[in-house]
Order: sequence, then C-alpha cells, then structure tokens
Amino acid sequence: MAPRANWKGFLRLSLVTCPVALYPATSDSEKVSFNQINRKTGHRIKYAKVDADTGEEVSSEDIMKGYKVDTDTYIEVSKDELENIALESNRTIDINEFVPKSEIDPRYAIRPYYLVPDGKVGHDAFAVIRETIRSMNMAAIGRVVLTNREHIISLEPLEKGLMGTLLRYPYEVRDEKEYFDDIQDVKVTKDMLDLAKHIVTQKTSSFDPKKFEDHYEEALLELINAKRSGKEISAKARPKGENVVDLMDALKKSLAGVPQTTGKKPRKASVGQKEMLLPIEGKKPAAKKVAKPERATGRRKAG
Repeated sequence: MAPRANWKGFLRLSLVTCPVALYPATSDSEKVSFNQINRKTGHRIKYAKVDADTGEEVSSEDIMKGYKVDTDTYIEVSKDELENIALESNRTIDINEFVPKSEIDPRYAIRPYYLVPDGKVGHDAFAVIRETIRSMNMAAIGRVVLTNREHIISLEPLEKGLMGTLLRYPYEVRDEKEYFDDIQDVKVTKDMLDLAKHIVTQKTSSFDPKKFEDHYEEALLELINAKRSGKEISAKARPKGENVVDLMDALKKSLAGVPQTTGKKPRKASVGQKEMLLPIEGKKPAAKKVAKPERATGRRKAG
C-alpha cells in the first residue's frame, strides 16, 4: 500500500498552477525496532503524560503548547492560534527562484520527498513546470509548511515526477570553523599522494546503492533468530585499530589489500611505481541474505 501524502496543495510557477501531493521518499519501517519491556513481567512499557508537579495523569484534551520564558513561566499557545497563522506556504509551494544545483551545500539537506500531480487534473501544468526546471538544469527553490513549520524546499526533476528536498535554515547549520581551526597544517609529500591516488583509482566504481549492505541490521536479525532458536550467544571479538607509525608503509599495505575494479585494464607501471603494482585479489563472495525473524501473530501472556 502506498504511503499517505504528507501534504497536499498547489505548485505554482508565476501564473502556472497545479494541484500536487508530497510523499516521503524514504522509510525506516523495514528496520528492526524494539519495544521497552518490564524485565520482571515481560509486559510492554507504556508512557503516560503526567503533571510535573502533581504527578497526576493529564488527558490529551487538557494538554496545550507553551513557550518557556522563565522558570515555571510559559506563554500558552492554542492549536487554533497556530492554525490561524496566515502563511501562503500552508497550501502552496510557490517557486521563488532557481539556483544551480551545485551551489546547494549538502549540509543544508534534510530529507527527500516525491512531488506528484494530485488527481486527474493539472498534469499538463505539472509537466510544464517539471520540464522547465529540467531544461534549465537548475533547482527550483520554494517554501512548504509541514508539521506546523515552514520549510525551504528545493525541487528537481526525477523521471516523470519531481524530487523535493527540505533544506535547513542558516541558523541550523553550525560553523565549521569551530571544529576545523585546530586541525594542523600538514604538507603531504608527492609520493604519499601518488600512493593514495593509486588506491583511489583501484577502488573507483559507479554509484550503486544496491551494493550497500546494512551489516548492523543483519547482525540484529542473526541475534534475534539465534535467541528464538535457543542458541547460546557469545560475544564477538572487536577489531582493533593498529597504531600507524610509518604512514608510507601503511599506504603500501593498504594498496596490497585493494582489489582492482573489474572492467578496467591495469595501467602500465611507470618509473618508480613497480612496488605499487601488486596481484589482483579475487572478489569476495556476496554476503548471504539473512531472513527476517517471523512476526508473532498473538500477544504472549505474562507468566
């Protein structure tokens, strides 16, 4: 079943407007998740909303939002007051400008969405906006309100639709100088750089997310299946990082363990590079897929 739209409204470029729907492009629902349970009873832990002073549970209809201005002093804001804030972006993504995609700092990207025509009308206008953005090879910048907050969103064509990426505001991005100022200025020698470049050349490939494997997720599934089968769980030895004394020696050892990318002919050795051309190792066999643990159909009663 397709996910529900996070937002529905209109996409507008000047006088061209069409109804659209915004859907999340990613999902974490397939990941292994855990519940908190009472060790003594095996019952699931349930959280209750209680008054911080009286300790009494508070019903949902008696809960409202408050902005803290001082100790135990809050400015109360009702749901109606929040909904009455007049923002055009509540119902319309208005394209304000176009920018080169390369100029969007990746630190500003939050999460991707799919933008599609909503209903049977407006497909022509949607196609005009999509193909205009595609022909300019740029990203369209607009605003959209999600979860009661206004966000900047960049739009770019993706096949027949548009991919929207929520962007952070400048105050949400930390200044890199606070972290990078203490990094020492080190001069890298040409020999070291040549060795490192050779490692990169042998590791060069095409971006293919199908090759990505979530090793932690697989380990979780193995652990759960082993516990369901009553197998004894033993701790695995953790890898230890070696203390690098000779950086050049470490680069050469690294090169020895790098298989050359398939489909490319090895380059001829130039003067001084004989020690870098090492035998190509065979590919490792693909890791076996671990079946997800079966889901229990009924609740287990506490013993």
